Amino acid sequence: MSGTGRLAGQLGRRSQRVVYGELSAARIEEELDLMVRVDRAHLVMLAERGIVAGELAATLLRCVDELAADRYRALVGRPAPRGLYLMYEGYLVERLGPDVGGVLHTGRSRNDLKATITSMRLRDRVLRLSEEAVRLEGVLLSRARAYRDVVMPVHTHFQAAMPITYGYYLLGVAEAVGRDVTALHTAAELDVCPLGAGAVAGTDLPIDTTRTARLLGFDRGPRHALDVVASRDVLLRILAAAAGLSVTLSRLATDLQLWSTEEFGFVTFPDRLVGGSSAMPQKRNAFLLEHVRAKAGESVGAWTAAAAVMKSAPFTNSIEVGTEAVGCGWPGLDAVEDAVLLGQVLVSGARPVEHRMRARVENGFTVATWLANRLVGSGVPFRSAHRMVGEAVRRAVEAGSTDLAKFGPPGWLDDLDLVELDAAEVVAGQRYGGGPGEFATVAERAAVLWAAHRGWHLSWLDRLTGADLALTAAVGEWLGESPDAGRRTVPEHGTDSRIEQS
Repeated sequence: MSGTGRLAGQLGRRSQRVVYGELSAARIEEELDLMVRVDRAHLVMLAERGIVAGELAATLLRCVDELAADRYRALVGRPAPRGLYLMYEGYLVERLGPDVGGVLHTGRSRNDLKATITSMRLRDRVLRLSEEAVRLEGVLLSRARAYRDVVMPVHTHFQAAMPITYGYYLLGVAEAVGRDVTALHTAAELDVCPLGAGAVAGTDLPIDTTRTARLLGFDRGPRHALDVVASRDVLLRILAAAAGLSVTLSRLATDLQLWSTEEFGFVTFPDRLVGGSSAMPQKRNAFLLEHVRAKAGESVGAWTAAAAVMKSAPFTNSIEVGTEAVGCGWPGLDAVEDAVLLGQVLVSGARPVEHRMRARVENGFTVATWLANRLVGSGVPFRSAHRMVGEAVRRAVEAGSTDLAKFGPPGWLDDLDLVELDAAEVVAGQRYGGGPGEFATVAERAAVLWAAHRGWHLSWLDRLTGADLALTAAVGEWLGESPDAGRRTVPEHGTDSRIEQS
């Protein structure tokens, strides 16, 4: 089937490679696995509606299943001057004849078929990314609990600021990652199956879009044909949410890389997570963190590229949107998934060096704000307390000491009943405003959110498993029953009834 009836010519080989790419065996298998799943649901619906005779649908289903079972070897090396789908359909026509193979595309277009395959592929990718992101969220929460009492300084403007714990820091990152996962789930509005929208304006054939949608794991068919064919905005939202997650991880990676330097010495990684130098024997480079940071740039770039390609495209089926912009998105999702996988092992493998962290808490005057607040509690105005403590810090630094009590005005701490400052007690006292003293409350809430994220993922897996079983059962009925028996179970043409999922 080399022409379309209207067109007799075709692209040259070089142009074909630019437009359709190289159809390797691996690529044919990857793309046709989804296409065949759609075809099976579509043929079941056409037969149930009586639009295609049951015996024709059964013959096509057998041929398609045989092709898939053989991993599409019969298609490898076949010319595809108009793309993979028409090459595949042409094979069916050649093998079964136009009266059988030629009915596969009844009631649909490559436009809604491609939009459906994109939605299914995007759904699979989101579920895979979600699974790994939720696992990372769990690792962060686990390590946060393990290190909730390891005192360290938190930095602002790269300067030691106040005492917290390493567990509290990780809990904060877990909170941010949790929001990113929520954003990803919210963006994944993948309940609508575009199949049935046709080329751009639906069809006059009495198809049942709800049936095909549910057999493919969606809730419903298209509400507005033009919208589902023209739009790939869900891809942009998912990319944006995924990029946000990668940005969060890049900031975590920056901290961990800084803290793993000899100058800080706050964190160490096992040998399996660091690299050496080809020239400098002493080096232990935490190079995986640099990959995590770079992946954020890739994901942001993918969103930017996809949005730029979609910009100003007409609101209808468009190569810019459905092919080129979508093509920009997959590498971005790959990059985020890679960053998440690396983040899991890095957070799990990082070990805090407690004595270095505590020493910096003490030497960095990180209890200065706490001390000023204690003066406030004894009746000193905050600005006056702030100045008193600041002057004491200056004098202590000049004297090479860290004992602030000796460098304030005479008797300035007499009313505070301070015997010895303990950084852990200072941290525990920071119970307001979401401080580390409220670790348990925040961790409990974060664990509930993690469980909800995991539940979202598992519910989707259950739903897709149910759809696969229903599709297998529906195909089996048509392959195992006589055409007349199958035909008696379906409504007449033109009715509005909806056949429930098996």
